[in-house]
Amino acid sequence: MGNELKRVPAIDKCFTILELLAQSKDALGISEISAKLGLNKSTVFNICHTLVDLNVLENQRDDKFAFGSRFYLLANVTGKRSTLIQTVHPYMEMINEKTRLSVFLGLRSDRKTLLIDKVDSSNGIRVSSEIGIQMPSLAGAGIKAMLSLLSDEEIDKILGKTELKKYTPQSILDKTVYKREVLEVRTNGVAFDREEYFEGMVAFAIPVKASGSGTQAAIWVVGLTQQVPDSSVPELTDLLRSISEEIKQRLL
Repeated sequence: MGNELKRVPAIDKCFTILELLAQSKDALGISEISAKLGLNKSTVFNICHTLVDLNVLENQRDDKFAFGSRFYLLANVTGKRSTLIQTVHPYMEMINEKTRLSVFLGLRSDRKTLLIDKVDSSNGIRVSSEIGIQMPSLAGAGIKAMLSLLSDEEIDKILGKTELKKYTPQSILDKTVYKREVLEVRTNGVAFDREEYFEGMVAFAIPVKASGSGTQAAIWVVGLTQQVPDSSVPELTDLLRSISEEIKQRLL
């Protein structure tokens, strides 16, 4: 005698919540989700916070929920890409074609960066990482770009919980200096990593605000120092600024 299917109501409710968030342009709170779906608030609370623990959702400001880093990673792995990846990937290919450098897309997950998409350089010498890898706390240009999307108070809170590490002789260890570099991204539009994470490597990054949520993302371009001479920096930063503006308009 075969096993009789016993549908799990909690899973049905979980996917109903995920579908609602997918259809919403904004992050939603417990009361909003409960009212829209006719579910008990305690049920919504428990499901949402379980999904937060799994990094499928993120608890944004004012206790509103939006998709988290694990959701984007799973969407990429299955090939059914999220709107963010679908929108950004062609621009990553454009950057790769024009610069012949490796291009990455990542999300901030607490104080770390989760890599969710990439376009590898076609050069014989190339810099690459695997999708799904987590970069260390406050390392690289990408995290500077993501932090620039936060308020000054939120940046201070993150810096207060984290010690800056010395990865190379060029690593920034002074939190005041590090914050200044993050804030400069708001003005300049581009974050820089000048051999701060790996010796012999430079990186440029632009912030990407995921549509309808408080999720912070960034595109960063990485190359060896000999691949990015000083003379190429103005042209590269101009390219990234223009692409950043195009992506912003697409994700509105």
